Amino acid sequence: MDINDDINKLIDMIDGKMNGGVSRLKVEFTEELQEGQRKEAYHHGRCDVGSPWATGTVGNCDAIDSDI
Repeated sequence: MDINDDINKLIDMIDGKMNGGVSRLKVEFTEELQEGQRKEAYHHGRCDVGSPWATGTVGNCDAIDSDI
């Protein structure tokens, strides 16, 4: 397949997401997925997808500051 075909497919995918109402998009390329596969993640809010804050796995999330 021609590199220009790959680039056009990527641009079409991004345009489709943006036209569908997605306001922010993070695109990463990896060798962990087989060629032609893709993985999507969605979350509510402004934190990074997959971050400890987004997944609830931050180490000290039960710590509460208190004046008592």
